[in-house]
Amino acid sequence: MIKSKRRIANTRASCQKEKNMTRPTLREVAELSLFASRSLKAMVPGDAEEEKLARFEALASAPWSRERIREQILPAADSVQLSLTLRKLRRDIMLTLIGRNSTGACGFHEVVDTMTVFAEEAVQAVVRVHGRELAERLGVPMSAEGIPQDLLVVGMGKLGGRELNVSSDIDLIFLYGDEGETKPTAEFPNARRSVTVDEFYARLARRIIPALNDPEGPGFVFRVDMRLRPNGDAGPIVCSADMLEEYLYTQGRDWERFAWLKGRIISGPVFSTPEQFETESRYIRSLVQPFVFRKYLDFSAISSLTKLHELVRAETDRRELARSREGCNVKLGRGGIREIEFIVQTLQVIRGGRDATLRGRSTLPMIEALARAGALTQEAADTLSGHYVFLRDVEHALQYVDDQQTQWLPREGEMLERAAGLLGLSPEELWTKIERVRDYVAKTFDGVFQVNAEKAEAKDADRWPAGWADGSPRAPELLEELLGKLGYGESSGELAMRILSLVSGRRALVLSEEARTRMRRLVQFVVEKCPEWIERSGTRVISSAEELSRYLRLLEAIAGRSTYAALLYQYPSAAARVGRVLAASRWSADYVVRHPIVLDELVDSRSSEMDDFTPVDWSGWRENLHAQLVSAEGDQERQMNYLRDAHHGAVFRLLVADLDGRFAVERLADQLSALADAVIAEVLDLAWASLPRHPEEPPKFAVIGYGKLGGKELGYQSDLDLVFLCDDPDPEMDALYSRLVRRMMSALTVQTSSGKLFDVDLRLRPNGENGLAVSSFDMFSRYQRNVDGNGAWLWEHQALTRARFVAGDPDLGRKFEAERVSILREPRNRDALKVEVSAMRAKMLEGHSNASGLFDLKHDRGGMVDVEFIVQYLVLGWSADFPELVNNFGNILLLEMCARLGLINEESAARTVLAYRRYRALQHEIRLNAGEGVPARVPLDMIEEEREAVKALWREVFGNDGPQRQ
Repeated sequence: MIKSKRRIANTRASCQKEKNMTRPTLREVAELSLFASRSLKAMVPGDAEEEKLARFEALASAPWSRERIREQILPAADSVQLSLTLRKLRRDIMLTLIGRNSTGACGFHEVVDTMTVFAEEAVQAVVRVHGRELAERLGVPMSAEGIPQDLLVVGMGKLGGRELNVSSDIDLIFLYGDEGETKPTAEFPNARRSVTVDEFYARLARRIIPALNDPEGPGFVFRVDMRLRPNGDAGPIVCSADMLEEYLYTQGRDWERFAWLKGRIISGPVFSTPEQFETESRYIRSLVQPFVFRKYLDFSAISSLTKLHELVRAETDRRELARSREGCNVKLGRGGIREIEFIVQTLQVIRGGRDATLRGRSTLPMIEALARAGALTQEAADTLSGHYVFLRDVEHALQYVDDQQTQWLPREGEMLERAAGLLGLSPEELWTKIERVRDYVAKTFDGVFQVNAEKAEAKDADRWPAGWADGSPRAPELLEELLGKLGYGESSGELAMRILSLVSGRRALVLSEEARTRMRRLVQFVVEKCPEWIERSGTRVISSAEELSRYLRLLEAIAGRSTYAALLYQYPSAAARVGRVLAASRWSADYVVRHPIVLDELVDSRSSEMDDFTPVDWSGWRENLHAQLVSAEGDQERQMNYLRDAHHGAVFRLLVADLDGRFAVERLADQLSALADAVIAEVLDLAWASLPRHPEEPPKFAVIGYGKLGGKELGYQSDLDLVFLCDDPDPEMDALYSRLVRRMMSALTVQTSSGKLFDVDLRLRPNGENGLAVSSFDMFSRYQRNVDGNGAWLWEHQALTRARFVAGDPDLGRKFEAERVSILREPRNRDALKVEVSAMRAKMLEGHSNASGLFDLKHDRGGMVDVEFIVQYLVLGWSADFPELVNNFGNILLLEMCARLGLINEESAARTVLAYRRYRALQHEIRLNAGEGVPARVPLDMIEEEREAVKALWREVFGNDGPQRQ
């Protein structure tokens, strides 16, 4: 032992240069790794140290590819030869990885990829060779229909996730498709007797396990663990697909959802054809996926999975407590590998049913996917990925020492010295980094699972009357009394009855006991916190009773979907945020009640990041949406719901930032308009792909946005003014484009269980309601230029000032923009133009009467429509001289541009810009609190200065006071 320690110290010293540890050489690795030293001695007996080193260098010179591994295995013709081949091959692969990884020639990914590939090839070879030997005696397993069947070996855990350790065991589950019997075949004609398929595969399993697990000669291949099979050690060694299905859906527990998340069939066809094997495999996947991933956001999993991990952590802490001064478990201990995997897998289970990009099995790609989905911040994802690789590297170094399945890192001693040396670190450096990494991981885990955090529970639950939630006769009276004391006033009686209906009425009876308890505690929390949320939402514009009424509406809406109640209960900060959203505006409260799926956004890391400086870019969001839509290909209803859910979630994310005061009205409109663009583009692609016999190339088709969408002034509930154009020389395509528009309109406007996307108005197309749904570009151009005298009116050219290409063929979009510019730049008689614009303004005024005594921010004289008409006149009247005016920059920038060009007085323009901004802000506030359909009207004295500024600019531009309402 003294010589060993001195040799380790010398090895470490030779690795050190100016106090910085470097990677050891192969010679040093051979001394640091007892397994490497022992294996090389077995391969090269005697004291020929240089020959041993040369053998080590040869093994470490190149990685093991799948092809290279397969070449070593295939010559093994029988089970005896295969057993020796696999064990020798494992020794060679281990030496290769120890040498390459320790010296820095390869990293974590090569290690786990190589071990995974070796495990797959080893399992396939053992199943093939032993299966065929068994078939020689018993025949080939057949279904009742006479179709050959194969054993389906499911790799679980790190094998399933393609991230196998060097000394890891492999978790396997053995499955088969249908019941049946073995029969002789042309290839296996000498079968002595027939057995059931179940018995055949049970026998095969009992041969496979020792063939991999038992030590022989050079060692073992892989330790095999079968405890993850249905019913664990008490269950049969092999299961039929029917048995698996019954087990998963009647007895499957939440921790098994985690286990099966990683499950992957790793065997291959032996008796069946590749097509038959894939059919059986696909059927197994179809059983497992809905068990692991629910169709909805499954926050109810958090509670049970947190309890599971608390048990695991408690057991590990108990074990470590007595040895905490001696070391730590880098896998199971606090802040270890298991906690990173728990974070990732839990977020996958919660969200993977809705987001197909989160159904992967490997930890590192899923960390990045979770960041893209907003479940983790990018910073947290990058840090967790780095820490995961580091902890796995430490785990590998510990296992390199003596090929033991250990994750225990001691604080001192020979194991620490050897493992640190293999990592190129001093023991002190290793422990310093370990402590830092474990602390970060543990804090991240506690944040995700709210470990030791308060749940959404009342602080003083004792003051609630006994039996209040059990339907006792005096419950209404006593609860009303309590609500009165809490400040809910005259509404206490009504609120008490709603609360009792929620926690003990008919809708509560269908819930599990756990869900009822969770709802009861959540209601108590909400009742006590509502007054606080109103105060924190700013000016107290609603009463406590109104706030509680809004929250109860939400709880009534989600009562049958326990996952949302679980989210609010598990994350009291989210529950409080919902309370502030509900208090902030009537429209936002209605929105959350109509679309409770948006509650997920409250635990989305991106929701707190959006503000005026957030780029107006929804391309990444669209990519994720597209992946979801592809995953639901062939299921139109599901695709429609995915579209709506994704849009509602994105709108809610903007709404939360808006209510927090992080958006100016103009910037919010930019984001909403860009989001609508992304939705329309995705709907176009989806509709085109759904058309039967559509050409492979993209359609020569464009969507043009007018009005608020075209001017990038979209609000939360604005409808979309759209015009559809095509430019295809093939006249037979006209009918196809008409079907495309119908499908797009259906996708955009149809009400599904997830609501609808938009109301769409097509009346701005050529010839309005009498026109075709889709116009050829040539027809659109002739209409706009009034070639035959039956074309566009002036107001349609006014509308053209706010039109823009939104989605579709970019070439057609550019062609449209060039035509738009050309039409707007046509010379016009400005005096005649003033008369026509004024006449159109008079028509609009007549169509929007107002006898309320309040000022209509949009339609009354001096309001927003006046500003828009002034800008449209300036664009149409002066673009021939000043081409920059045709740019669709919006009313504010165009007013400022006209002032710089000398077309209007700069001071008048500045006052009108301020007025227009004020109008938009007031309109936005009113619609948030009263809804989109309510006219945006305010007392005259509130906006007198702004109204006079707009009217003054009208007089300056048009030379008169303009039309007046009769």
